[in-house]
Amino acid sequence: MMNVHPSGYYAWQQAPQSARAQEDQRLLGHIKQSWLESGGVYGYRKIKDDLRALGETCGKHRVARLMRQEGLRSQTGYRRRPGRLGGRPAVVAPNHLERQFDVATPNTVWVTDITYIRTHEGWLYLAAVLDLFSRQVVGWSMAPRMDRDLAISALLMAVWRRRPEGEVLVHSDQGSQFSSYDWQAFLKAHRLKPSMSRRGNCHDNAVAESFFQLLKRERIRRKIYEHREAARQDVFDYIEMFYNPRRRHSFNNGLSPVEYEKRYFEGLATV
Repeated sequence: MMNVHPSGYYAWQQAPQSARAQEDQRLLGHIKQSWLESGGVYGYRKIKDDLRALGETCGKHRVARLMRQEGLRSQTGYRRRPGRLGGRPAVVAPNHLERQFDVATPNTVWVTDITYIRTHEGWLYLAAVLDLFSRQVVGWSMAPRMDRDLAISALLMAVWRRRPEGEVLVHSDQGSQFSSYDWQAFLKAHRLKPSMSRRGNCHDNAVAESFFQLLKRERIRRKIYEHREAARQDVFDYIEMFYNPRRRHSFNNGLSPVEYEKRYFEGLATV
């Protein structure tokens, strides 16, 4: 036992953190945000650049120290480190899409992905499904956990809304949500053909990534919602009240996704 008087020990316990420790905690919040939004890819150098873009002046060695203390690591290559969670995904589909993002008809190719939203209650995860024809968000789901149910719920909304008559190619990354057997079974049951990006290559799913960037730049920015329900309502408003019916899209010749599809079907009716 250490020769320490109890009153001294309790006084030490109740002492406030130093200014340096408080600043470390504040910076760590930004570091975690940058690391999560990169999909666990960024190391201390890129995260330092993100912090600089936010107006922070900390050095790379401080970022590296805080990441090491928190157990945050960069993705150093396509091959996973061996361990309990190592190995290949359960199911891997070929990259049938091959970056062919220009699609001639609706319900031919859907792309899907998951992103993160900060709230004071904790993280809220958003899964979205977009139709490549018009860039319309045809399915989405939000939950406090990033699991296969989140991804399947978004795809279920897309199937229910669109009711595709033919086979639809569904493109995703190789995340565990999309490589699970439940996901593959859902695809098979609804005549959906899987396609997956190459490992570690976000450009193979650029349209979904672009939508998330728009959402964060135009609505979420750098704010933190009071609770998950506030974030859920704001994302709903952005997707259903603005992005789909009103937001002009350069890919759609300046039309919103809904209007672009409307004119497509009107053109078919006049033929």
